[in-house]
Amino acid sequence: MDRRLERVILELLARRDPTATICPSDAARAVYAGDDDGWRALMEPARRAARRLVESGEVEITQGGRPVEPTKARGPIRIRRRRGH
Repeated sequence: MDRRLERVILELLARRDPTATICPSDAARAVYAGDDDGWRALMEPARRAARRLVESGEVEITQGGRPVEPTKARGPIRIRRRRGH
């Protein structure tokens, strides 16, 4: 599931403007098959997937429009393609 979330994050970003961001919930909802709020259980896996993508140099995690160190991010985050990538 975690690798699938990584792929979905990259796919969602590829469909948007290069400067656009997504929320981890966008990936969780895209992966979740049901119509209820079961996607919420995928939020932490989606955040973990985003952190791995930061480590591999694919994306940045932002808060307030600025990149943040994934281990220091608290609260809502956004994910965007790495600048200059």
